[in-house]
Amino acid sequence: MDKVGIVGYYYMKMSPDLIYGRYNLIFETVRGALDSVNLKKKDITTVISATNDYYDGRTISNAYCVEPAGAYLADESKAEMDGAFAAQYGLMRILSGNHKLAVVWGGSTPSCYPYDSAQLYQTDPTFERPIALVNNITAGGFQMRAYMEKYGVSAEDIAKVAVKNRKNAAKNPLANPEAQNANITVDDVLKSDILSDPVTELMYAAPCDGLAAILLAPEKQALKITDEPVWIKGVGSNQDPYYLGDRDLSECKSMEMAAKMAFDGAGITAKDVDFAEIFEQYAHEELILAEAIGLAEKGKANELNSEINGDIPINPSGGAIAGHAPFATGLMRIIEAVKQLQGKADGYQVKDPKVAIATGQIGFCAQNNILYVLEKGGN
Repeated sequence: MDKVGIVGYYYMKMSPDLIYGRYNLIFETVRGALDSVNLKKKDITTVISATNDYYDGRTISNAYCVEPAGAYLADESKAEMDGAFAAQYGLMRILSGNHKLAVVWGGSTPSCYPYDSAQLYQTDPTFERPIALVNNITAGGFQMRAYMEKYGVSAEDIAKVAVKNRKNAAKNPLANPEAQNANITVDDVLKSDILSDPVTELMYAAPCDGLAAILLAPEKQALKITDEPVWIKGVGSNQDPYYLGDRDLSECKSMEMAAKMAFDGAGITAKDVDFAEIFEQYAHEELILAEAIGLAEKGKANELNSEINGDIPINPSGGAIAGHAPFATGLMRIIEAVKQLQGKADGYQVKDPKVAIATGQIGFCAQNNILYVLEKGGN
């Protein structure tokens, strides 16, 4: 694959309620990404957005977003998926040879819409939706229970993931304040309210307001823009079956396939990865996805030392538990990986990383996954 670099990025501090106009949020985010590398609106050749009609409560959710996103008189399109998938769309546009700078932005403001109710539109309209017993929360309970029972992993093991990520979030100045807790304990997590047994409230990546943007450029252009691009060395995506009953929820086949595709493209294996930024909707998903990627054997991810200074740091930024801004969360995983590779993750920096992975997902129980292999670059 030709070299494509991530040359700029920006995401604002997440919040339960930003109390800020949607178009102002988009403008500030895209403008912030351009300002990070001293570029102008005229430098943009294509813009990809990640938004959703159901969450925005209107059709054509990117309508009226063209101007604040810098897409006026530029090639513009939308991916109704997590921002990490929109980044793949932007990557393909750069690789086509037709564009020299792609803006990829995504995000939403769940404070303005019923997030969990909107999630019901993912369910089968004939059997599941009318009774609403299968939804994004109960699905998380099914998944955690399946994983625990198959591998003998305890609720305490999973609570430790939530503790790690919330403590890491306390070091990340852009994390959702409600997720930041430097003094949280396993007991706090286990005694928090039950969402869907055995999942508790503090094991869940609660939705919050936030937007993120990245800038992509081909190799020659990237090196003109910045001395420290981060190269996309490989990318893979895959999707599991739609019905939960058709899947083994204790594992994630789509992530296994996505990781294999990305690693093969980059010419590396999971052993070459220095750290990972994983989009985990729940604490147990970090373990399931880490195993699917190959960072640990099946049922053994709880034995990893995944702290910031550990053997394989996972989510040093706090991951999605640090703040889940729908449609921006995957982009934020990419941005956090880039910050680490550039040595700019002040307060939660991994020691001397060279190769990272960042993931995104959509669907109940991480149905659809995407994984990027990122490499530290420069002149």
